[in-house]
Amino acid sequence: MSRYGPGAETPASPQLAGRRRRWLRHLVRGLLLAVLAPLALIGAFRFVPPPATPLMAIRLVQGYGIEHQWTPYEGIAPALARAVIASEDNLFCEQALGFDFAALGRQIRAWRDGQRPRGASTITMQTAKNLLLWPGRDPVRKALEAWLTPQVALLWSKRRVLEVYLNIVEFGPGIYGVEAAARAHFGKRSSQITTREAALLAAVLPLPLHWSAASPSAHVRQRAAIIEHRMDQIQPLLGCAR
Repeated sequence: MSRYGPGAETPASPQLAGRRRRWLRHLVRGLLLAVLAPLALIGAFRFVPPPATPLMAIRLVQGYGIEHQWTPYEGIAPALARAVIASEDNLFCEQALGFDFAALGRQIRAWRDGQRPRGASTITMQTAKNLLLWPGRDPVRKALEAWLTPQVALLWSKRRVLEVYLNIVEFGPGIYGVEAAARAHFGKRSSQITTREAALLAAVLPLPLHWSAASPSAHVRQRAAIIEHRMDQIQPLLGCAR
């Protein structure tokens, strides 16, 4: 007869306790892997070029090819860095931890007021996303992006962020990085790109599968003209891109 009365809990068996300990160890290891693996990759990519990105793999499955050639920052026309900053993230050189906190505050207020947030993505955020994550706006991906962004900002210099971004960002169907984009759209090396051509390439970044720098629509030409004008306006903010 059991010495435990009705309703009393019996002690866990040694086998059950062992299983719980094993699950706990697996959970801890999984959490450590989730934290340390991206950190290790970010640390490695501070020094070596990323060979590919998740987006490249996704596009390959979708039927697109891969045109991509890594080019060191020194071999890229300075106008290209200025153009993407003017187009995507005017305050890139001034940001702490890779975030534009003022823009984030405006988006939170817009969401609170029932308006549709327009986004506050920075070049550092986009680099973290393009390097390690998948495209989309789902909450899980956005949360991971927010987790990875400060790691990139703290481990890399601003110039390294720009170098990686310019080399992996999508410029067209199967076209990644400024070297492949310069060759595909203008038949020249990225070091030979003019200010106008740089503005056209930056203009297509929001919709690279639908907009073309080689055959720009009126809308893309207008965007490029605005970017080119803004490049002159924000010269004092471009110290980290020189």
